[in-house]
Amino acid sequence: MARGAPAPTERTYRRPMDLRAVDVILPCLDEVEALPWVLGRMPAWARPIVVDNGSSDGSADLARELGATVVVAAQRGYGAACHVGLEAATTDLVAFMDADASLDPQQLGRLMEAYRGGRQLVTGRRVPRSAGAWPWPLRLANRVVVAGLRRRCGLRLRDVGPMRLAPRAHLLALNVRDRRSGYPLETVLRAARAGWAIDEVDVDYRPRCGRSKVTGSPRGAAQTVRDMSRVLSS
Repeated sequence: MARGAPAPTERTYRRPMDLRAVDVILPCLDEVEALPWVLGRMPAWARPIVVDNGSSDGSADLARELGATVVVAAQRGYGAACHVGLEAATTDLVAFMDADASLDPQQLGRLMEAYRGGRQLVTGRRVPRSAGAWPWPLRLANRVVVAGLRRRCGLRLRDVGPMRLAPRAHLLALNVRDRRSGYPLETVLRAARAGWAIDEVDVDYRPRCGRSKVTGSPRGAAQTVRDMSRVLSS
């Protein structure tokens, strides 16, 4: 679909026919410690696209060595990396997840099952598996965002997290504008306005490898809330 085209509604929605392969978009900023585990646990049907967003630790070279497709997002920002990956993908269905080993690629299959069950956008609801998996600033930021999403469009999700799966062409047609931390929220918000059937499934949430560059601190969490509040008010 052309850039800027109206987002598909339930009436115009057409499910992709080829589900044999899914491009998995992995925004990446200095994740050399995590990449071997993440890429090593990709399902056979998943094709990882690592989107390097300014790494200085050799993440891009390692990802290539491990067999992933690597593209570069020159503009810094989580949303910028996600969107470059979406544009680079070639499969009918695409998935997104973090490259920091906080999420298990094997559990992408849970999202795929929900999609096959009739959903149009499936997100992963993070369930922490240890006390340190989800720092309190990030939990608080998520609660604020979820409450705003419910007020804005009545969508009763419990999380707006980094793991999600949907058809590539329809995601492009949503014309998501945010290039920072608000990208996942704007995706969900625009999909809800377009009448998509949206669901979430539980996925394990583990402590990330290495230091968080964005949301692991009160300052980073506050910036995330600001980014997402801007999306909710638009």
